[in-house]
Amino acid sequence: MSTSRQPNGASSIYQARDGRWHGRVTVGVRDDGTADRRHVSAKTRAETTKKVRELEKFRDAGTLRKPGKAWTVKTWLTHWIENIAPLSVTENTLSGYEVAVRVHLIPGLGAHRLTKLEPEHLERFYTKMQAAGSKPATAHQAHRTIRVALAEALRRGHLIVNPAKVAKAPRLDEEEVEPYEVTEVQELLLAAGRRRNSARWLFALALGLRQGEALGLQWTDVDLDAGVVRVRRGRLRPRYAHGCREDCGRTPGYCRQRKQIRRETKETKSRAGRRVIGLPEELVKVLREHLEEQARERSQAGDLWVDKGYVFASETGEPLNPNTDSHHWKRLLNEAGVRDGRLHDARHTASTVLLLLGVPERIVMAIMGWSSASMAMRYQHVTDPMLHDVAEKVGSLLWAKLEETPDSAP
Repeated sequence: MSTSRQPNGASSIYQARDGRWHGRVTVGVRDDGTADRRHVSAKTRAETTKKVRELEKFRDAGTLRKPGKAWTVKTWLTHWIENIAPLSVTENTLSGYEVAVRVHLIPGLGAHRLTKLEPEHLERFYTKMQAAGSKPATAHQAHRTIRVALAEALRRGHLIVNPAKVAKAPRLDEEEVEPYEVTEVQELLLAAGRRRNSARWLFALALGLRQGEALGLQWTDVDLDAGVVRVRRGRLRPRYAHGCREDCGRTPGYCRQRKQIRRETKETKSRAGRRVIGLPEELVKVLREHLEEQARERSQAGDLWVDKGYVFASETGEPLNPNTDSHHWKRLLNEAGVRDGRLHDARHTASTVLLLLGVPERIVMAIMGWSSASMAMRYQHVTDPMLHDVAEKVGSLLWAKLEETPDSAP
């Protein structure tokens, strides 16, 4: 073996007895205090020298991958979702990440070595997802999730580049949401009046509260005498763990002895979300009736009642499950004979009604809890009444004088 002696810490290049060339580069210090020396090899001295210089370049730029176990996409995503992401994101965001990781990313990409993952692997994976029936939004969520996870791997030195930042994200066409017309809202309110917790739907259609905001309301947030409601928290989707000692064969959510492992509510995510909203007199009247009805339910439930103070609660006082609430919305649409739509479309409807009434954008933003004017633009749907109003104004301006002028003689 031929080699030339180098100063301590300097890179070295040598030829082994089998004729192959090797290089050693000191790039830092390991966790135990010993020198972190990386090894490269090639058939020729020139190739080895090139690899040594690349290592030195990455070392000097501070972009060299850390030493240690070779992560796969599966092991990194598992570590990230269990130990890193929970420290910095909300419970609802974490739930979305978990679905993307465990349902899509690990089954589709988990076997790849983390350092060998290429943008093309991701792009082919997104195409396969959609070919298998996943919606573009689902593929887009998978892309956003792995981009965040790999950004953390890059920040910690486990990657040199983030392939998800280079890969083309799935195309996501934003659907144009048509707000419900006034006649449709009236039909919905009539149908809601025949249902339990009827005031719940008034908060969606008239005030535009988000689902979590409405379900997180407590009576301490409502001042019926002043006619205002304070929005300051949101209901979280429940998460359960098995409460049985032995495997019952069910998922945790259906375990007969399940345990709730997530808090019921959290504070609103932004300062704009914490707001005070005035209540129409009609809604104040409905809320007073709702309060009386809840008092009757408390009396009927007896010892089963759990007094948690929620405005919209179950027959025993427990907070409503957002998933169940969404199902009730679908039933309400069916009972009212109104076209299908998402529960969030009720929020679009409320914002559009405010705009139709000529409420200034700044006030609409305060009522809806928007933090920026760009959010307002997303909800300003052009409706038929707006179009007719503009048409009438154009007509009166351009044709009014013409109609007053008699036809001139030829």
